[in-house]
Amino acid sequence: MSDVFEEHRDLLFAVAYRMLGTAADAEDAVQDAWLRWSSADRSDVQDPKAYLVRITTNVALDRLRSARAQRETYVGPWLPEPMLTSPDVAAEGAELAESVSMAMLVVLETLSPLERAVFVLKEVFGYPYAEIARALDRAETSVRQLGTRARKHVEARRPRFEAGGAERRAATERFLEAVVGGDINRLMETLAPDVTLWTDGGGKVRAPRKIVHGADLIARFFANITTRPYEGVDPADWLLRRVEINGGPAVVVSGPDGPISVITATAGADGRVRDIQLVANPDKLRAIAEGRTLTM
Repeated sequence: MSDVFEEHRDLLFAVAYRMLGTAADAEDAVQDAWLRWSSADRSDVQDPKAYLVRITTNVALDRLRSARAQRETYVGPWLPEPMLTSPDVAAEGAELAESVSMAMLVVLETLSPLERAVFVLKEVFGYPYAEIARALDRAETSVRQLGTRARKHVEARRPRFEAGGAERRAATERFLEAVVGGDINRLMETLAPDVTLWTDGGGKVRAPRKIVHGADLIARFFANITTRPYEGVDPADWLLRRVEINGGPAVVVSGPDGPISVITATAGADGRVRDIQLVANPDKLRAIAEGRTLTM
């Protein structure tokens, strides 16, 4: 029984994480799925994988409905919990890597819970509508409508790319190198004029509580945080580590007691960074501190 569940645990976590946006909530959803699986009558279960995905999806739906109410009162911008990603995620293809990117997870937050469930199962994991309908206990026609609405919504809001993936990655790398090196002039060269900065401190650490717009303001923000102590940690004591986060390059800033922020970015067609995400809420750095890796 446990062997069957463990065989599919990574998949269940991947589904739950894309639906919920945080590793902690996704792990709780998987644990709830295990409890339901272990106590259910499985004598007529012919496809354990589909059955487990169904349980996890519905548990995640319940949690997402509750979480949405909490996020409406969240202090400052809400960002997903960053996770280290395996090189296999990028190797599997651009679509899989994009599905777990910080930018995409922010877009998925704008969907209704049911739309998000259908989009994740259909567009990310390739489940047919008939199977999704069974998982959600809804008519297939209704699920198709949800899928069409979700896809149009995501297409209207997802980042538009004309440059190739390698070119965008190189642009993001240049930005991160400038951040790590503390070179403000070089940093300015990497930023699009209309770049935006999302900072998620959750009201628990010092961070802008509104989205910051414009290259000048954002360059000044990074100049300020790299020249004075942050949450009691002097910049001289920071450890800046280049890693893969949510399918793309990122920087983890750590102090003596562990991570204090994660910086990710999205480059546009002109080879300049147009969206930056900085997560500093301590509650959202636990997966990074533990070295938890998303493998699919």
